[in-house]
Amino acid sequence: MRALIVGLALSTFAASAFAAGETCSAQAAEKKLAGAAKNSFVKKCTGDAQKTCEGTAAEKKLAGAAKNSFVKKCVKDAAGA
Repeated sequence: MRALIVGLALSTFAASAFAAGETCSAQAAEKKLAGAAKNSFVKKCTGDAQKTCEGTAAEKKLAGAAKNSFVKKCVKDAAGA
């Protein structure tokens, strides 16, 4: 329970990893991608976001439910979904 509360509190900082950048969907729209090219770009961008978010969670020394919650929110914010 405590880990979940901590995870939710820290998830507010999830966007910080991508605060300076645009979401994957916004980048794809800016590049005027469509169809398979857009899907491929968003998939790669989301994968990169996953790695970045996991790294940020490690820096914050998160584990268990707190880490999972943080990473999930961070990737969702980065993807723009």
